[in-house]
Amino acid sequence: QVQLVESGGGLVQAGGSLRLSCAASGTIFSINAMAWYRQAPGKQRELVAIITSGGSTNYADSVKGRFTISRDNAKNTVYLQMNSLKPEDTAVYYCNAHCNVWHQAVLRLLEVWGQGTLVTVSS
Repeated sequence: QVQLVESGGGLVQAGGSLRLSCAASGTIFSINAMAWYRQAPGKQRELVAIITSGGSTNYADSVKGRFTISRDNAKNTVYLQMNSLKPEDTAVYYCNAHCNVWHQAVLRLLEVWGQGTLVTVSS
């Protein structure tokens, strides 16, 4: 079993900052890409940022220059530093990870999602 537990969401004024964290736990051998997605009310879930195991990153155009994704491989944790927040950043943010886990003596790739954390940016 693998779990992702997110923290750090909340209410912030426009122009403010928040830092999200997501820790993976369970019978994990290693983690490939880790990512943050978000889903605003009435909209589809979208990719916000992604980071590979080697540290390469990619961002949605809407957050480039404002958000930074990072990870601590020793802690199986991914972070999302969000600066200069805008009301349109309001959404539930979900952590996502592609984990290599042992299952019946075989290494398998498992995609795991967190439960989501709400970020609300007031104008």
